[in-house]
Amino acid sequence: MNQNRHRPDDDEVSAFRQALQQAGVRPIERNRADPGRPRREMASAAARRAAAQAAGDDATSGRTSDGRVEAVRPSEYLDFALPDLPWRTRSRLKRGDMAWEAGLDLHGYTLEEARGQLEGFLRDAAAEQRRCLLVVHGKAWGADGNYPVLKSHVNAWLREWPGVLAFCSAVDADGGTGAVYVLLRRHRGP
Repeated sequence: MNQNRHRPDDDEVSAFRQALQQAGVRPIERNRADPGRPRREMASAAARRAAAQAAGDDATSGRTSDGRVEAVRPSEYLDFALPDLPWRTRSRLKRGDMAWEAGLDLHGYTLEEARGQLEGFLRDAAAEQRRCLLVVHGKAWGADGNYPVLKSHVNAWLREWPGVLAFCSAVDADGGTGAVYVLLRRHRGP
């Protein structure tokens, strides 16, 4: 980068702003990009999050639903983030640039066992002040052969967990679409 770059003085900045105002340029209302998701989906995620938080604190068991979930394809890229998560943080997570501090492999568990393991893992990680996790769910088709059961349920469960800020499919070196990075809320306190 050129070190001798011209830096505008206050008069130049004022003239520029005045020219923009005369041209009818107005400041944008929001300083956030549209992620391309329909508002309906964001509202339903917020509603699920609120319902999960209203159900009690993180220490209770059975925080995640065991009902019907939206089926996902084995190679589908999973991606979820709360709307106020900074773009840079989300990008780092997606690129695998955030070092994960603990991991959980759900291969070989039944659906109910996997649910219990995931809930315990998330509670323990939050208690230990861990920020980034890796959860390996695999891509195996369910017994009925319609969709990858564990992957689909992990996708739904993580969206409901109050301490989860974001999650996305891992990079190939960490499992690709058979695993997710999970970003937990940072807890501050004594």
